[in-house]
Amino acid sequence: MDDDSPADRLRLAIDMFEFGLGMQRARLRRERPDADESVIDAAIDEWLLSRPFEPLGGGRGRPSARFA
Repeated sequence: MDDDSPADRLRLAIDMFEFGLGMQRARLRRERPDADESVIDAAIDEWLLSRPFEPLGGGRGRPSARFA
């Protein structure tokens, strides 16, 4: 990976993020087979905004509002 350009590394990071979203979406569909797409989308949004290791907001940095 040392020969990869910054653009290649960014593309890889974006691909991995999109793959993770797909995996989470598949898990939610298995858990909620009767849910329509809007319910799954809302659950994905909630998942992206959650900070599971800092439920009270005591982690380093600010909570992200990027997906809100």
